[in-house]
Amino acid sequence: MSPRLPLALALAGSVASLAGAFFFQYVMAILPCHLCILQRWPHAILVVLAALALIWPKRLVIAAGALVATVSIGLAIYHSGVERKLWAGPTDCTGGQDLSGLSGQDLLSTDFTVGVVQCDEISYSILGLSFANYNVLLSLGLIVLWLLAWRRA
Repeated sequence: MSPRLPLALALAGSVASLAGAFFFQYVMAILPCHLCILQRWPHAILVVLAALALIWPKRLVIAAGALVATVSIGLAIYHSGVERKLWAGPTDCTGGQDLSGLSGQDLLSTDFTVGVVQCDEISYSILGLSFANYNVLLSLGLIVLWLLAWRRA
């Protein structure tokens, strides 16, 4: 059997993830946090790897896709845990009012047009799940597709 179908589905999944992220950011005006932006990178890499694997279906390329999908689910689980207060998130995007890292110039600056989006707050949910939660589910499906493609290659 050919690995083309699972690769095409994996490509579509990552493209849909990125399209959804940009739709919610630019059309719905739901700003992403730092961890949300980080979660986009594996999907961008997966788009490139899936396109390459569709042209050149070598097991090494497909294995790289499975590895990147694993990174994607790791980031999504981490972010989901931060949102649900299961563990602490990075200090640059979670609660706290420590201003000690800012200079006087930074504190007086009026150049800020938007606030910092907190990683430990769910900015929007659908059916009780955050975008990070949906990314866990999507990334799990992507891992299955990449492993299926690897097996078929």
